[in-house]
Amino acid sequence: MDHNSYIVEPMISAKSIAARCESLAAEISEYFKDSEQLIVVGLLRGSFVFIADLARELDLPVEVDFLETSSYGDGMESTREVRILKDLRGEIAGRDVLVIEDIVDTGHTLHHVMNLLKSREPARLKVCALLDKPSRREVDICADWTGFEIPDEFVVGYGIDYGQRNRNLDHIGKVVFT
Repeated sequence: MDHNSYIVEPMISAKSIAARCESLAAEISEYFKDSEQLIVVGLLRGSFVFIADLARELDLPVEVDFLETSSYGDGMESTREVRILKDLRGEIAGRDVLVIEDIVDTGHTLHHVMNLLKSREPARLKVCALLDKPSRREVDICADWTGFEIPDEFVVGYGIDYGQRNRNLDHIGKVVFT
């Protein structure tokens, strides 16, 4: 199979994503309403568009930081070996932290990241994921807020890539090999 020959079938529209970002931000803002400053930790690179859109909708004082992990390489399957490529710049001890993830698939990456961040003793540690694929879960973990639950499809767009392509799509689409 030629992995360069595929089309992207739309699954979730830009309009639906924008509406869901707004409602998620309202729920998260209510939950953290007493926070002095919420640290939004984006998991790069797939979540960068979601982080930007969600952070702008939050009605809270927000600080943004990033972690970069790798468990996929350029393939379609998780290697289940999570590596931290870029760590946080700031301290999170005693502070409220919201981790932003693009997609919870097997759960290995999020599980690893949450254990790492819990060890740094934040006041509160929560997760918001744009997409959730519960049928693929191998680790008992779930996001506190989820944008959309999706079936077991390989998806791209809105920051999510396949071989570093399609991150710039304004919607989520399913990869269909031709």
